[in-house]
Amino acid sequence: MQVNTGDTAWMLVSTALVMFMTPGLALFYGGLVRSKNVLGTIMQCFFALGAVSIVWFVAGYTLAFAPGNRVLGGLKYLFLTNVGATPSRLAPTIPHTVYMTYQMMFAIITPALIIGAVAERMRFRGYVVFLSLWSLLVYSPVAHWVWGGGFLGAGPGRVGAIDFAGGTVVHINAGVAALAALLYLGKRRGFGREAMHPHNIPMVVTGAAILWFGWFGFNAGSALGSGALAGQAFLNTQMATAAAMIGWLVAEWGRNKVPTTVGAASGAVAGLVAVTPAAGYVETWAAVLIGFAAGLICYAAVSLKPRLGYDDSLDVVGVHMVGGIVGALLLGLFATKAINPAGADGLFYGHPVQLARQAIAVGVMMVYSFTVSMVLLKVTDLVAGLRVDERAELTGLDLSQHAESAYVTVESGTLVTHRPAASATKPSSSSSRRDAKEDST
Repeated sequence: MQVNTGDTAWMLVSTALVMFMTPGLALFYGGLVRSKNVLGTIMQCFFALGAVSIVWFVAGYTLAFAPGNRVLGGLKYLFLTNVGATPSRLAPTIPHTVYMTYQMMFAIITPALIIGAVAERMRFRGYVVFLSLWSLLVYSPVAHWVWGGGFLGAGPGRVGAIDFAGGTVVHINAGVAALAALLYLGKRRGFGREAMHPHNIPMVVTGAAILWFGWFGFNAGSALGSGALAGQAFLNTQMATAAAMIGWLVAEWGRNKVPTTVGAASGAVAGLVAVTPAAGYVETWAAVLIGFAAGLICYAAVSLKPRLGYDDSLDVVGVHMVGGIVGALLLGLFATKAINPAGADGLFYGHPVQLARQAIAVGVMMVYSFTVSMVLLKVTDLVAGLRVDERAELTGLDLSQHAESAYVTVESGTLVTHRPAASATKPSSSSSRRDAKEDST
């Protein structure tokens, strides 16, 4: 094992690209919620950059990627001990520190995806506890099962499922946890009776564009080098995303007689999700088919919400869970060793067993993530509380949880800033006198 400077340079760039996806997600989610919740939603995404980094440093990385058994990694890398400049067994041409940091960015964005399903109603204190526990007890074991030498990945006596960049580990995992969370917390107050439209669609598109940009590091970076495989994954990412956007808009236009900007952004994200497990294992034509199918199927899944009656605020289940399942299963059809000799041949290349392997991985991921997430939600609720009270929810997360407002308004020539309700913060007497003086001017 020897460090290759070209591979290292590409992986540093890819790490930065994946990091940038979390702020992109913050903008994407922030634009989709109502204006009174934009900062609360952005804060939940942005805070994951800090909290999960520390969890990863302490124990998350070692449980995911240290040599261990087929269920969990060992403690060799606790507090990043033995993680240095020399390559690791999983990435033999880049420094171990670079590989660890790259994987950290995946660990950060995965739980941040969950909050879109319960946007506008989760208490920040409870979110902090749940985020930390989920990262350690759900994400790390699952990453080990697929990428760290666990029982779902390749090798003798293992299931043999493949996942290039996180269709199961990231998207199905987060999407199923999101389903558990929205069922546990219940619907937003006024859901089904009040309009809950996105408050800033340009922000949504900006966030989607950042996600698309960063996803090249997410998928092409998973080649762990700067060669032909990275190039193929890069191309597949672009083509699947383009096809998914078109697929979503075809379905939306046909059903509602009009294509929407939010639909275009959502379709693009659905394509990014679906191609993630397949990006480094399929030919380009297959990536296009996977993307187009994801656009149609994810749109249909999102459209079922009114009939099913659940409140998935920002369509995490319909896009990430369903899109991840579509990508993981279609990979079982289209995978070919002609693209990646370290992968597998799928059904259309003479090996139907690969489809069964993919289905097993999907099923295991769904059962584990849902069950453990439900337990963690209950524990968190008992320890810190998960849902804001009625007054705080009606006021909005920005004021009730953070004593801030994203916007100011001008009324009758006077600049008016939104101040927190009395239940959110209790100002000191000096600040109260200052506020009174400002109001009188």
